[in-house]
Amino acid sequence: MISKFFKKATPMHFVAITLLLFVGFILAKSVSNYPEINVVFVLKQMVLFGVCVLSLFIFDFFTSKNRLTKKNSYNLLFYGLFMVLMYQTFLDTKLVFANLFILLALRRIVSLRSQKDQKKKILDATIWISLATLLYFWSILFFTVLFAALLLNAISDVKNWLIPFLGVILVAILTSSVLIIFKIDISDYLDSFETGRSFDFSALNVRQIIIAATIYFSYFIWALFYYLQNLKNKSKSYRPSYVVILFTAFIAIIIIIIAPEKTGAEFIFLVAPLALIVTNYIELISEKWFREILIWILILITVGSLIL
Repeated sequence: MISKFFKKATPMHFVAITLLLFVGFILAKSVSNYPEINVVFVLKQMVLFGVCVLSLFIFDFFTSKNRLTKKNSYNLLFYGLFMVLMYQTFLDTKLVFANLFILLALRRIVSLRSQKDQKKKILDATIWISLATLLYFWSILFFTVLFAALLLNAISDVKNWLIPFLGVILVAILTSSVLIIFKIDISDYLDSFETGRSFDFSALNVRQIIIAATIYFSYFIWALFYYLQNLKNKSKSYRPSYVVILFTAFIAIIIIIIAPEKTGAEFIFLVAPLALIVTNYIELISEKWFREILIWILILITVGSLIL
């Protein structure tokens, strides 16, 4: 049974999900039109896939270290399946890198519960979110996750609240310096940002995207009720981390709604928090047959959407 296979955390599971991501990555590239495939193109794609694998590793690392799930690999399974299901998440290079930076920021934000090295963690998270914003403007909304974490963890020191602003200024100065060194006009660079909003979802009117989005939100809504219900059973020190993950999911949904260019790739920010929320729900299910059904439905629909 698939649920039994992933019930324990082993390196084999990471390899299996990496292979799943590789298959999804190759299939995603195969349906895209590229003018020329050469050595440079292949090297770029290898780097991009490496970023996808690194994102998976970062996700698994902060999940296990902060005990956001039990000792299993369901989180990896759902992360891989949700990525491949909406394979457009592999196609936007900037978003793939931005997602990596957000995961690195989330790793530091979640660890604020430990009360150790708080100033360093806040600065690190600020820098990572700022870098993500340089690639995809609406990543800026994840700063609200950082400030929410400060509130949830009762971090009241004014100095800690000022660090994000100082961090943004630091990244802005460094970015401006790099642009000046490479003789890039700052105004032209700023004009290249897609800062607008769009509520036109016609671009997403594609069967595969509709199916994937329906599964995303169906699993999210179904698992959300139990996730909220189980929050009260979490220890007081870990509860803020679970709320942060939930808040991250809502920010990701807002980005999906307002994204100026809707291609399906913007769903990438929802993959990690959704995988965690669904994993927490799967862990609560006592009926093994029902757990199997939920996992197999996702697997079969993922495979089906790639074949059709």
